Amino acid sequence: MNLLNGACWLPCLMRDGTVEYRPPADMANPDVINLACPRADFQAGAYQFLLGLLQTALPLADHGEWLDYLIEPPSPDALQEAFAPLESAFELDGDGPRFMQDKDPLEDGNATTVSALLIDAPGKNTLKNNKDFFVKRGRVDVMCEACAALALFTMQASAPAGGRCHRVGLRGGGPLTTLVMPESADASLWKRLWLNVVPSKKLIQQGQNWTTPHPEDPDLFFWIADTRISDKKGTEVLPEQVHPLHAYWSVPRRFRLLFEQDECRCDLCGREVDQIVRQVRSINQGANYDGPWQHPLTPYRRDPKKPAKPPWSKKAQRDGLGYRHWSSFVLSDYDGSGALPAAVVTDYISHKQKLVDESYRWGDDVPGLLKQMRIWASGYDMENMKPRGWYSVEMPLINLPPSSQDILRAWVQQLTGLSQQVASDTRKQIKAAWFKRPADADADADAKAKAKAKAKAKAKAKAKAKAKAKGDMRQVDKQFFSVTHDAFFHTVSRLATILQEEAETTAIPADIAQSWYLSLRRQAFAIFDDQALSGAQENMNWQRATGARRQLQGFLSGRSKGSKTVKDFISQHGFEPTAKADKTSLTQGGAA
Repeated sequence: MNLLNGACWLPCLMRDGTVEYRPPADMANPDVINLACPRADFQAGAYQFLLGLLQTALPLADHGEWLDYLIEPPSPDALQEAFAPLESAFELDGDGPRFMQDKDPLEDGNATTVSALLIDAPGKNTLKNNKDFFVKRGRVDVMCEACAALALFTMQASAPAGGRCHRVGLRGGGPLTTLVMPESADASLWKRLWLNVVPSKKLIQQGQNWTTPHPEDPDLFFWIADTRISDKKGTEVLPEQVHPLHAYWSVPRRFRLLFEQDECRCDLCGREVDQIVRQVRSINQGANYDGPWQHPLTPYRRDPKKPAKPPWSKKAQRDGLGYRHWSSFVLSDYDGSGALPAAVVTDYISHKQKLVDESYRWGDDVPGLLKQMRIWASGYDMENMKPRGWYSVEMPLINLPPSSQDILRAWVQQLTGLSQQVASDTRKQIKAAWFKRPADADADADAKAKAKAKAKAKAKAKAKAKAKAKGDMRQVDKQFFSVTHDAFFHTVSRLATILQEEAETTAIPADIAQSWYLSLRRQAFAIFDDQALSGAQENMNWQRATGARRQLQGFLSGRSKGSKTVKDFISQHGFEPTAKADKTSLTQGGAA
């Protein structure tokens, strides 16, 4: 199968709600409103594939050309014509170069089940030691060509650490991808993708030279030439050694798909097909990416204290993604926190937003979708080779002139700094309500103490009395940030409006600051009451719970030790914390 010659292999969501398999060129069909891939990581990977394809087949000279394509998208036929010159580099099977696969047949490599292409599949050692407790083996034994292509690209684009000399991806293991998305649910797929296409000059890193993309360029598509084997020092792949577009087509892993003719049902998409993949061959020592790589779709962070050190890609976190990460995804802070948003996000905020606003004033027929925008962040949370979870969130993208971004960034840091402190103390006081010694307890220490004390009843009782409570309570933080999500973006939207109207404003207005503070306070009490005061009454230590709630009240009022952040926020913005919440009766179970 050739991925570009018109084969219908991409699952597309149509405007009428049905799912149809279409060729990539049909991304320009106005009736196609989204992709409908069988897995969340495939959905993100397919977006990246199509964006790389657009950047390669339709290199843009400037933003004016970008706007022309936005106002008048190409037809699917015109797009197919643009893809045609690249077809030879996108053969998935055959005797010649294969898309994102090793040129060598890898006959000496290990043949493994096709599930090896899935980032969340249990690894070799996990299977050997029978440790696949939660993610079981044997879930995926057969893939159709389409799913195999998506799995292959997704693995190459985000390859985690994979054992001895199985190279990690160009962006490091578990990179985040951030894309600009329209608010409208029925926006066409073309508009969703085109928002994240940038002029070619924006993709050029230091030391790189731009040349017209060509399917036989080994610096662009590594798989059309002999493998760049990383078996010794000095074989690292640096940005200045390759084409600027190679970041979209990186191949850190060496794979060879083994195709079979057999009528079978795909374990992922469920379709009955006659061309399948059951096994892949793999070998180590693929391309070893090193140096200051910055993928256009990924946010990075640099260390301002070590300017010579390359930036590192931002990763998904174990406690999830949310508004506390929003600033680093959207607002550049080169000399402060070192936040470097993805190039596609920066390009939209710095250029496209203004360009579209001007086009509205000129009367151009610009699609009415760029007024309300969102940012889509997705990626695996990895612990070396082990995925701990997949995260995919959408957050509003606030329209703001670049000249006001420094002020908004400072304000957002105040808002998120306060929320993080409130979340932390809420968790702390829930622990205090649950456990006798919350500062140094561990839920498993009772069993450990029993093992050490062996048969001595007195030692057991003593260990139980000193039981520790250092269990994982990140769910409290997740819940807190979830319930304050809407309030945060409502607050930021109000601040953005003020900055657009009053350019000289330097402080958060008192009424907005108070509204944010009260939102955090209200949710902190609600979560505490729900977590600390729920459960069987006979097991409740009311004295401990009441004391913990008083401590939380003191913290939220800025009166207790350790509440300097709260006290400074209240003082700096000149408002009085309400006392009404403190009077809520504990016996009524009310949230302040």
